[in-house]
Amino acid sequence: MKANTRTDIPLTYQKENNLIFFKPNISSATDSTLNVTLEYEKEDHPAFAYEPVKKVTVFDVAAYVLKRLGELTTMKLHKIVYYCQAWSLVWDEKSLFDEEIEAWANGPVVRRLFSYHKGQYSISNISLGNPDALNEKQKETIDSVINYYGDKSAQWLIELTHLEDPWKNVRIGMEPTERGNRIITNESMAEYYSSL
Repeated sequence: MKANTRTDIPLTYQKENNLIFFKPNISSATDSTLNVTLEYEKEDHPAFAYEPVKKVTVFDVAAYVLKRLGELTTMKLHKIVYYCQAWSLVWDEKSLFDEEIEAWANGPVVRRLFSYHKGQYSISNISLGNPDALNEKQKETIDSVINYYGDKSAQWLIELTHLEDPWKNVRIGMEPTERGNRIITNESMAEYYSSL
């Protein structure tokens, strides 16, 4: 809505099916006169609504993976999350989450997720994540990744990432066990996995 909006009474909102509806709170008016002025452009409708945009985080993706697969080693969780991001870039042409993926010695790792579970060998729950934050398309992508990679061991997944260009190219010039924090870009993942 592009308009001048003036009201002498507060506006309230009601959330319904992920939509927020704004309306005058008539019960809070102090007299019988309601003084509300709303100006709309022709294409706008007075019963306007908008869908709030919530960014999906790596924690939401990890929480969904754990909900589907149960407890995992943290190494395996990072590799599954990595492949979820990679295949989302190919199949959906957009990233699942904004957090960066780094090329560590044991394969791709999301530092923010690592910081959350640091010191744990395995994990069964991500309290910062909300699996319901994902839309159906995102869940479908993750489910496909889980169906292919979910029964593989952490070591198998580590070795696979070490054979693939996004991790290999970022690690050029580094020793195999050398710590590293170089970023595996979304562009490199999209280019490589779309060519398979």
